[in-house]
Order: sequence, then structure tokens, then C-alpha cells
Amino acid sequence: MLRFPGQGPRTPDDAVIGPLDLAAHVDEALAVQALAFGLGADEIAVRRQIVLRHLAYPGARALGATTVDGRLVGFVYGMPNDRTHWWSTVVEPYLRAQGHEGWLDHSFVITELHVHPRYQNRGIGRALITGITDTAAEPRSILSAIDTDSPARGLYHSLGYEDLARQVLFPSAPKPYAVMGAPLPLRRR
Repeated sequence: MLRFPGQGPRTPDDAVIGPLDLAAHVDEALAVQALAFGLGADEIAVRRQIVLRHLAYPGARALGATTVDGRLVGFVYGMPNDRTHWWSTVVEPYLRAQGHEGWLDHSFVITELHVHPRYQNRGIGRALITGITDTAAEPRSILSAIDTDSPARGLYHSLGYEDLARQVLFPSAPKPYAVMGAPLPLRRR
């Protein structure tokens, strides 16, 4: 069950969405990501440095989902897109080929969104992504997701994200990705 602060009694399985000091909780967040995304220790060590570097970018921010006892069970972070960032340089030729290069400008990029498997399908991912984009100054949001028919892509589609480019290959990623974009605010369902 998903609860927001001030909405009555909570049970141990409830999750509350709120601001997250991701730098202080990076190891907890990456443990959630490892479970949700199936990552090994070496991949997590690399991602730890990436997350900490991202948090230094202007406008980077995070939200977390925590239980009554303070366990982090989900998180999202993102920032205003910058064409000089690594992610943008990789996806730009794919977007250009589809006529969507302009999506790299004036967009808030969802860098990571992960929910502990035990807490998935409870609305936590939806609450995290809408919560972080609701405060974005940019008129649209972009993200990348593994290019398969998955619950994550289903969530993004339900929020109004559309495929801008498919079969995007990131160096060292074993599977292709889709780049998706949506106008803000996101659709509510």
C-alpha cells in the first residue's frame, strides 16, 4: 500500500514518497537497483561513481520511497538534460535519425527509477516519477528503458511517454534500449 504523509495509520509495508538525499543513501539505493535490475557487485561499484557524479550537476534531485522503519524501497533521480552529458551524446544520433533530436533540449531526464521487487506493482514507481517531474521547470521529460515489452515500459506509456528511438545501443549494455519522451505534466491514471 502506498501512503503519503498525514494520511492516517500506516502499516510496516506502506511506503512514503519524499525528498531523498541520494548521496547519503547511495548504497541503499544501489542495493534496490541491484535487486530490481539484476546487477552484480562490479556494475554497482561503477554505478556508484556515476550517481555521485550526476548529483553534482545543476538541478539534479531525487525522491525516495521509504517504509515505516526507514528502509529505502524505491528511488528516482534526474536532472535537466545537457547535450554534453554522456547519455545525450550516445542517444543523439538515434534521435536525429528519427527526427526527434530536439527532445534533447529543454527536457528533464529521468536518470534512474527503481523499486524493490517486493514493492513493485503498488504505484510506487508512478508516484516517484510523477513526483519528480511535477517540480521540473522543463516542458518535457525523456528517459531510456530496455527495449522490451516490460512493466516499466508499460508504466511509461501509461504516463504519456512515447518511443522516440528504439534499438539504441549503449556501450557495454547487453541489451538495446528505447528512448522515450513525454510532455509535462505527465498523464495521471
